[in-house]
Amino acid sequence: MDSTLPPSLLNSLTLEYILLGDLRDLLEDTPDEQTGRWLTAVIDALLKTLPDEIAVQSRDGYLSEVLEENPNWEPQVEHLRREKIALFLKLQELRNGIGQPERYAAVAAQVQVSLRDWMHAFTAHHRHERRIFQEAFTVDFGGGD
Repeated sequence: MDSTLPPSLLNSLTLEYILLGDLRDLLEDTPDEQTGRWLTAVIDALLKTLPDEIAVQSRDGYLSEVLEENPNWEPQVEHLRREKIALFLKLQELRNGIGQPERYAAVAAQVQVSLRDWMHAFTAHHRHERRIFQEAFTVDFGGGD
């Protein structure tokens, strides 16, 4: 992780990384009540962490550093901001779909597929955020001597 990030954002991203690993592991476990308890606890923790991350990133404007360097990238940045919010809302929806941990075994097959899809989308979103940030500071539009 980048140590130049604000400590609160670095903490959120670190916790998020750990929780995603836990979530991945739980999706491999036998779908029973105990797994359901752990799964809902991990999702609940993610649902508490993501708003903190969004708040820290939005404090000065979402990806404001990118927009300072490249104001014409506003549509891509806005798309990423909306996508992050949509991913949070989708995770809430998935959590609501599980309901009580005892119910997990009954809905496990669908939940597992949906959560894996969500994790892939979330990981892709983070890659896109990093890529746009890196490109903003490494793109050289030329201009000669």
